[in-house]
Amino acid sequence: MGYVAGNPVTDSQFDEDGKIPCLHGMGLISNELYECTKDINMLHVLEPLCEEVWSPRIHNTSATDGMSRLMLESARAADDDIIEFKCRKASYVVLKIWANDKTVRESLGVHKGTVGKWTRCNYDIDYIKDVYSTVEYHLTLMREGYRALIYSGDHDCGIPFTSTQAWIRFLNLSVVDDWRPWYVAGQVAGFTRSHANNNLIYATVKGAGHTAPEYKPKECLEMFARWISGNTL
Repeated sequence: MGYVAGNPVTDSQFDEDGKIPCLHGMGLISNELYECTKDINMLHVLEPLCEEVWSPRIHNTSATDGMSRLMLESARAADDDIIEFKCRKASYVVLKIWANDKTVRESLGVHKGTVGKWTRCNYDIDYIKDVYSTVEYHLTLMREGYRALIYSGDHDCGIPFTSTQAWIRFLNLSVVDDWRPWYVAGQVAGFTRSHANNNLIYATVKGAGHTAPEYKPKECLEMFARWISGNTL
């Protein structure tokens, strides 16, 4: 038994402390200046910063079907009929429409009346307790013998690899396989380190943002397949 966590929000102190070193390491800020990060896409520092899809400004310019003209400027390729979005968040609008389509829901086996409107991130869940740190939970799971795969898209400076590596170091677990590259199709897909008799494997996914499988699906699928099979990365 085990669990997987990707670019996980873990501890407010660790998560926040790692942002500036991440941005500095990416060459986006100097040692003295960090205010310039306001125009950086923190979830993938190489991608453009876009407004929220349903922000008032965009909503006021949206097309009659609810899609934003600003967000959904696209170029249709003549040969393969593929739509290219200039902003990643624009594709989330299409995803929302697709996932709530009646035919799609039926094909996915969603029984009528059991699930309401699909949203990519549901912020309307009523919580009764705030957990400000899950570091101790990870340590408890390690002691109980649960296997864990913790990974970081290495271009995410929202929950950066620097933060995740810091709280893993705080667990003070023994290192059994030190820092090394891992490969997919003969290319470096990221870097990895194993702890505590391989009970905790940490990996970076090279070139990925906050939702790593969205950016690097082939590499993330291979990473998960190796881990779930008990193989090394």
